[in-house]
Amino acid sequence: MRRNPERRLALIDAAIEVLAKEGARGLTFRAVDAEAAVPPGTASNYFANRDDLFTQVGGRIYERLLPDEATMARGMEGVQDETRYTELMHELVERVSAFNSGYLALLELRLESTRRPELRAVLTKRIRQDIDDNIGYHAASGLPGDSTGVVLLYLTLNWLIVERLTLPDIFAEQEMRELVDAAVRRSMKA
Repeated sequence: MRRNPERRLALIDAAIEVLAKEGARGLTFRAVDAEAAVPPGTASNYFANRDDLFTQVGGRIYERLLPDEATMARGMEGVQDETRYTELMHELVERVSAFNSGYLALLELRLESTRRPELRAVLTKRIRQDIDDNIGYHAASGLPGDSTGVVLLYLTLNWLIVERLTLPDIFAEQEMRELVDAAVRRSMKA
């Protein structure tokens, strides 16, 4: 296997784009090479097989979806009330929606994980860690609500993002904002 970490990341990022456009069946080494604009056969030098590629893509998507440190620090500033909580959830929906190819690729990976146990293990570990990190951040921030509310928001906003990315005409932008507002209010009553 090749050891150029920058090239490996570029190939994984190209694989995310292929997954979003073509689905799991379209994720081939040839398609990744074409998307990354590298010579044919390059991806096969970096990944043992498609399972290896799927698994590495599963980890990379979450790296790219996470907020940067500045965003995390801003989240801890100011009064930690319902208004602040709502602002944070709007930022989250916008940030995740902005990486639409990553989120669509993640949906493809979730479906593929029903047939690939190693991928399922990677996604289960990564998503469970994300949920635990969200609960921990919430507790440390002093935001209103409890851990059940955090999980309910996680589930609600994930599906709202799915609607936004796959069927964008179901909810107008103002409806989306109102739904996020309502989800925060109601999750605090959990």
